[in-house]
Amino acid sequence: MDPIGLLVLVITGRFGWAKPVMVNPNNFENRDAGMVMVSLAGPGSNLVLAIALATLFKAIAGPYGTAANAFSYYVLVALNQGVWINLGLAVFNLLPVPPLDGSKILAALLKGRGARMYYTLEKYSYIVLLLFIATPLAGWILTPIISALYRTIM
Repeated sequence: MDPIGLLVLVITGRFGWAKPVMVNPNNFENRDAGMVMVSLAGPGSNLVLAIALATLFKAIAGPYGTAANAFSYYVLVALNQGVWINLGLAVFNLLPVPPLDGSKILAALLKGRGARMYYTLEKYSYIVLLLFIATPLAGWILTPIISALYRTIM
């Protein structure tokens, strides 16, 4: 965990960040494909976990989608929150803004001049990301996508 990211999480209660995992693209036979696969691993694992939690939710809720008792109600609430959180993390991390995973996917797909322009803009990415998170724009863009995924798996 990044100490500053943890501090921001404690202060805001809304977001924080971890240290990025260092990956040497030269270790891949196909550098771009390898980076895309590595970058999809995080959001992919969030999506798999959301599906697993949704499956468990459905198994506990039964055919009527209700809790049998107070304990199972709280379990269902926790599972539901887990689904939302993991879908949110998957979608958010696919945004094409450095340092998020989506930026590495886009960078691997860009070639030549487009890639150079993208890397030039990278130094402003933290400002763009903070403005995105701090304004309603994030909710306007991400909520419909997350909600559609939620409806699909639940």
